[in-house]
Amino acid sequence: MMKRFFCYFLTCLICSPAFAQFRIEVSGVGLTQIPVVIAPFRGQEALPQKISEIIRADLERSGQFRVINSPVGAFDETSRPELTALRQAGADAFASGSVLKLADGRIDVRFRLWDVVKGQDLSGRSFAVSLPDLRLAAHRVADDIYEKLTGDKGVFSTRIAYVTKAGQRYQLWVADADGENAQSALASPEPIISPAWSPDGNQLAYVSFESRKPVVYVHNVSTGKRRLIANFKGSNSAPAWSPDGNTLALTLSRDGGSQLFLLSAAGGEPRRLLQSTSIDTEPAYSPNGQHIYFVSDRGGTPQIYRTTASGQGVERVTFTGTYNISPAISPDGRWLAYISRVGGAYKLHLMNLPDGAVSVVTDSTADESPSFSPNGKMLVYATQQQGREALMTSTLDGKVKAKLSGQQGDIREPHWGPFFK
Repeated sequence: MMKRFFCYFLTCLICSPAFAQFRIEVSGVGLTQIPVVIAPFRGQEALPQKISEIIRADLERSGQFRVINSPVGAFDETSRPELTALRQAGADAFASGSVLKLADGRIDVRFRLWDVVKGQDLSGRSFAVSLPDLRLAAHRVADDIYEKLTGDKGVFSTRIAYVTKAGQRYQLWVADADGENAQSALASPEPIISPAWSPDGNQLAYVSFESRKPVVYVHNVSTGKRRLIANFKGSNSAPAWSPDGNTLALTLSRDGGSQLFLLSAAGGEPRRLLQSTSIDTEPAYSPNGQHIYFVSDRGGTPQIYRTTASGQGVERVTFTGTYNISPAISPDGRWLAYISRVGGAYKLHLMNLPDGAVSVVTDSTADESPSFSPNGKMLVYATQQQGREALMTSTLDGKVKAKLSGQQGDIREPHWGPFFK
């Protein structure tokens, strides 16, 4: 069921069973990938999850790495690897490590990363974590490897939010960036839509229909406590945080029609952003907080526009196609991701904002809700495959995609959280 601009509040509803576990399927090959070997960690066989496999899946999903099966024997972080054999296998980098259960029940995770070409020790770290945090430790190792080898910060230890429905039960979930370790943040008999992470990663704004109309709540992820932020006359929808976390842009119909307003994150009286007789919705802040992108039909069909954060002036951004919605801006402000209708199909597009060049990221036909990873190198979005709804991640060039699909049911409304502060 696709999100439609003119029926925004009604067609975001989710209609299949919920689930919390994912199966990651990576497809495609990037144009340039770093060949790396991730050796099995010593001691991991005694644990319920193989940490080296988690690291491998993270790196493959990023599109930046080609993981080679280890041509050498068992190694841990204290051993110098057999560099000649690794070079002959075509590896540029090698990571190994160990896991050990401590007396207090925690797991000691250690790793070391080698530059195979230069024969240099690049990095090494250790973590003492509880068993439930073993996956998080693996993601942190993957983050370190990613950053050392690419120069960019890794996002594997960040989180995503999404929504499911089972029967008449809707749930808001918070999960690892690979979709695993999902925790239910909220359950409701009424629809939940449009989750949006605060810049510090501690809160989620979302829209709930439990009052028999759309209202906006802000939910503290750590404590589970929430507060009502927008319950004005008519509908309250599409919350988006300002980069400093002090303001929410949202869509209200309190004055008739759907219009953009700004509201203090502490609550209070909203301020109308634009004076318009058109439908204006789906706001998204630029990373520097100076502009707000939004969807409007002021030109006759839904297109993406931009105004200043104070509502001074409106500039049209999208010109290709007659139906463009769901804007998301990359953390560096360079890219605009959005959904465009092409011949009846809804596809994820990417615009290079400095020059306006547009590319199609997907070959699917029912894409929705794009959201950038906090390093700006990947996207998560919802789509349909073989009649079922699923989450996908993709590199910006669309060359490498990973399907985060569950054992049963459908998932919707993904939003990728920020780096941990």
